[in-house]
Amino acid sequence: MDRRNHTAITEFILVGFSDFPELQYLLFVLFLCIFTSSISAHMFLIFLYRFSPNLQTPMYFFLGNFSFLEICYILTIGPKTLTNLLSEHRTISFYGCALQMYLFLLFAGSECYMLASMAYDRYIAICHPLLYNILMHKVMCMQLICGSWLIGTMVAIIQTGLMFSLPFCGSHEINHFYCDIPPIMALACTNTQVHEVITFVITLSVIVGSFVLTVASYSVIIWTIVKRHSASGRRKAFSTCTSHLIVVTLFYGSGSVMYLRPKKNFGTAEDKFISLMYGIIVPLLNPFIYSFRNNDVVFAIRRIFHNIKLTQ
Repeated sequence: MDRRNHTAITEFILVGFSDFPELQYLLFVLFLCIFTSSISAHMFLIFLYRFSPNLQTPMYFFLGNFSFLEICYILTIGPKTLTNLLSEHRTISFYGCALQMYLFLLFAGSECYMLASMAYDRYIAICHPLLYNILMHKVMCMQLICGSWLIGTMVAIIQTGLMFSLPFCGSHEINHFYCDIPPIMALACTNTQVHEVITFVITLSVIVGSFVLTVASYSVIIWTIVKRHSASGRRKAFSTCTSHLIVVTLFYGSGSVMYLRPKKNFGTAEDKFISLMYGIIVPLLNPFIYSFRNNDVVFAIRRIFHNIKLTQ
């Protein structure tokens, strides 16, 4: 394939939700509210975890890093999505598209294993409480966090490199609202079978591997709780674990639908709304599922407002 065919395209057009012109302003307001709420909630939680004396434990260290990751995740796709909803020129440069894909894959891959790390932390805390301070020391916590980011980085480099080594010599309209693997691969004017196989293997390893670790941790937690705790304790623990597993299932389930299937089937409106699930809805739900239902977090919030009242 002539190298010029690859460099001819200097920008792409993000089709986004232009198939629904009557919904553009409504979607803009909706997404703006969701993005603002998500970022505000996560920033507040980072502040809370950092400065609340009762939240200086490994669990909240993980949650603080998770909130930071979620903010980065939202900022990767949010601003461009909002801009395109109000603009008739929905273009993104070739390298801008590559950067957006790289960052999105970096944060998505890191989130998979950060969820697994958080589940492992809860497994140690509930199933081996006497060993918790020994096993979950500061160095171990940093290793788990750095490992999650390292896996995300490796996935992002490989996947982005694969996608943007393809020749693009035809249409430059990306049938999506951000630069993602399936719609980019659909634009290639060459056989992408090898790229599809490599992408499938990498994605399967990341999603299935981290999902199995997460579910295994929660399964052992539930079994331990059933054996040790009272009826009221079991109900509370089941409620917490179930809510965590619902969010995990939504994240992994929607991600699996997008990436673990033939890329030629991508492009329907349903695909875009599935992407909204793990790209927008799940980051909004996470603060409420993982933090705002937690008694320690509620106590820390009340303490902050109490201190504010005392200073007035």
